Amino acid sequence: MMLTGGKLRVIRVTTHCPLSEVASMVSKDKVFNKIMLINRELPKWGVKKPRIAVAALNPHAGEDNMLGTQETESINPAVKDAREAGVDVYGALPADTLFYKAIQGEFDVVLVMYHDQGLIPLKMAAFNEAVNITLGLPIIRTSVGHGCAWDIAGCGLADPSSLREAVKHAACAAGL
Repeated sequence: MMLTGGKLRVIRVTTHCPLSEVASMVSKDKVFNKIMLINRELPKWGVKKPRIAVAALNPHAGEDNMLGTQETESINPAVKDAREAGVDVYGALPADTLFYKAIQGEFDVVLVMYHDQGLIPLKMAAFNEAVNITLGLPIIRTSVGHGCAWDIAGCGLADPSSLREAVKHAACAAGL
């Protein structure tokens, strides 16, 4: 799943899971496979040679293992292997400054380790325009970038902007 909105594109290594489980779910293989998926799939969505930023899991990218070892054990080795395979990828980068750089245009997509690490910045920047794009399918699949909003369903309060953006992204991907 890639969420896109405004100047940000965000992809997660882990799925919806408790924060307490994230560190154990971050592996070199998972990070590497996501980087390669991004590099293979983004050209289909208009980014010919994606510049990929990979977020660190821990504050300050682990501070030389003082704040965690995921960067040196999993994330950095995956980035190194992807770079050796010809991918334009950078990381592990501290998440507290990474999104500013992405919004400024330094990166085309940010690979984050877990849900809130990437979706909070994206939704702060472009909540009503956020689009969910499923990568790696043989078909084009887009949807709104937010939940169902059952609390306002049928009240005439929903903003259709995200749905319009989802349709636009699908049409562009289809060459329409």
